[in-house]
Amino acid sequence: MSCEWPLVSLADVTSKIGDGLHGTPKYEDNGEYFFINGNNLSNGSIIINESTKRASEEEYLKHKKDLNHRTILVSINGTLGNIGTYQGEKVFLGKSACYLNILPEVDKDFIRYVLTGHDFQNYIHNLATGSTIKNVGLKLMREYEFKLPDHKTQKSISTVLNSFDLKINTNTNINQTLEAMAQTIFKSWFVDFDPVKAKMNGERPVGMDEATAALFPDKLVESELGLIPEGWAVSNLSSLIQLTGGGTPKRSEETYWNGDIPWFSVKDVPTGSNVFVVDTEEKITEFGLQKSSTKLLPKGTTIITARGTVGKLALLGTDMCMNQSCYGIKGKEVGDYFNYFNLKEAVSTLQQNTHGAVFDTITTKTFDTYVTAFSGVPLANKFDAIVSPLLQKIENNVRENIELSKLRNTLLPKLLSGEISLANDMDS
Repeated sequence: MSCEWPLVSLADVTSKIGDGLHGTPKYEDNGEYFFINGNNLSNGSIIINESTKRASEEEYLKHKKDLNHRTILVSINGTLGNIGTYQGEKVFLGKSACYLNILPEVDKDFIRYVLTGHDFQNYIHNLATGSTIKNVGLKLMREYEFKLPDHKTQKSISTVLNSFDLKINTNTNINQTLEAMAQTIFKSWFVDFDPVKAKMNGERPVGMDEATAALFPDKLVESELGLIPEGWAVSNLSSLIQLTGGGTPKRSEETYWNGDIPWFSVKDVPTGSNVFVVDTEEKITEFGLQKSSTKLLPKGTTIITARGTVGKLALLGTDMCMNQSCYGIKGKEVGDYFNYFNLKEAVSTLQQNTHGAVFDTITTKTFDTYVTAFSGVPLANKFDAIVSPLLQKIENNVRENIELSKLRNTLLPKLLSGEISLANDMDS
């Protein structure tokens, strides 16, 4: 029972609690090491992407901290409470990342779940200082108290909770593979024109049946884009899509909020290769929908973030609304999956052509800047039919992960408090 577990602080279970560099390192575009902050931490992992700043080994050695295989990272400035575990990545920390080196006699995963739990998250959010940018000091981190069972119980609890995370990670990795497969097919057909080139050489396109191969020409012709398949049209993106704007119901009207209609904002963008958004952090009411400029977008719409953080995509797994910093995009006559991957191909061009003095902004005219060779509707829809099983599996995995997360999050406080005991399992 939890009443028998001793009360300890984070200082009691760590050899060191510290934070990263209070300043800016010297960046190097091709540097071997990544400079990370709290916003690089998510769901127990360190997230490194194309926008993560790099630095040289010399700069890393000047500012490195004592990170090791028992290190847990927590975001403590701006974004609060995100968790990551250090797995030997070539990184060094900024000031918004706090590191905790867990003592060897304490189960590291148990402490990770303590930090994930509502009690700790409420603690740091309620006691953070700063009116604009919230900050949690290292003293507050060291002073956080919780009940600590014996090591065997710690391990049993973390094993149960970790089983959910392992399945979630497996589904996420599968999604990465499935999305990459669909993206490869799109690029082969519509960017590199591999089936056309194969037919020009008198060969049947690899892995393609005769009916599908017949949809491709056997000749490339000159165009303003260079060589494109014969019969394909040079088209700007605007001519292939239908745009819908969003809106935000008045925050002051309580009757507009906390309904059952999902309302998308940038914080709901799918992570990694999960592609789909099937639920949102905030929801509005039917009254909020009617009394604002937001619109109900149908399932299959692709949302693109268009202001501030631009070019993030989400494919809707259910009908939902969105805020005014996004566009909802449906293809004209073409399927939803072709539309999504065509937009994915266009994102870098759209990002390069944003407007705005303060925030980067994609406007309706920005979609004119991406020009492509369009195959026509029959081949675009054939692509949809072929990748549909892959995308449907991704969506199913996303939904399963949500349910697994809900169940894990329900069990977590009950296990950490001792309300649910694993004693019987431990003794069996």
